[in-house]
Amino acid sequence: MATAVFEREIEAFLSHLAAERNLSPHTLEHYGRDCRRFADWCAGQGITALDDIDSYRVRAALAQLHRQGLGGRSLARWLSALRTFFQFAIRHQWLAHNPALGVSAPKSPRKLPKTLDADSASHFVNLPGDDPLALRDRAMLELFYSSGLRLAELVGLDLVHLDLGEARVRVLGKGRKERDLPVGSHAIAALRAWLGVRPTLAASGCPALFVSQRGGRLSARGIQERFHRLSVGQGMASRIHPHMLRHSFASHLLESSGDLRAVQELLGHANLSTTQIYTHLDFQHLAKVYDSAHPRARKKSGRDREPGI
Repeated sequence: MATAVFEREIEAFLSHLAAERNLSPHTLEHYGRDCRRFADWCAGQGITALDDIDSYRVRAALAQLHRQGLGGRSLARWLSALRTFFQFAIRHQWLAHNPALGVSAPKSPRKLPKTLDADSASHFVNLPGDDPLALRDRAMLELFYSSGLRLAELVGLDLVHLDLGEARVRVLGKGRKERDLPVGSHAIAALRAWLGVRPTLAASGCPALFVSQRGGRLSARGIQERFHRLSVGQGMASRIHPHMLRHSFASHLLESSGDLRAVQELLGHANLSTTQIYTHLDFQHLAKVYDSAHPRARKKSGRDREPGI
């Protein structure tokens, strides 16, 4: 149900977004819901004029939404919608300043990516079989794990991007930035085996390194479906996604080398802060080792307890 408070202004704002910014109906729905959520809060506080809104009231509404269970990302989106709405109101002289500026949402806890331990990763990529599809899939998995590729980077690989003599592959990453990556010995062996049978599947003139049964470039969706089937076939405890091998590559490399800058370069991260999430994964591993090995970390058994306790 639409609220009567600020409804005229919100409708004018949404019409502006639809006409001037050509936003999708889905995005417009989000803007409308976020603005009306704040308008409903204002109505409950007896606020009926836009120029009565200040940063204190925006923070109070934010705090209430947070108490009601909205997470950091939802609150950040809500604030973004309000800032845009208030800027529109300023242009129409309904407001003198933007009361949402300087108000920030609480940060959501950053979700750590799921990774495989080294033994599980090795088991998963070491596929059995010597038919063309098995050789293709083994080469694909080995390259994913060997070089830490993104899914889109692997899909875009052509034969000319691979240099087995130099043990490297050239990929086109985000922002269309190219980078050269080393290829490990297991991946090289798997790729050589695949290249030996690739002509039996590839259509004439197809430049793609990895092709489907129909002979064309293997799609991202096709690779994801293969991962699902291979997860079951390899007896993995859970479904493995392509990005999980990339995360595992980064985590294992950082755990062994401790060289965050090198891992950043290999992953193609523009900012070091993106790569730093793997330091948290590494700490989790260290914490488990500590808890299981350090004599002052292990929980006392009944016989270890001091007398009288």
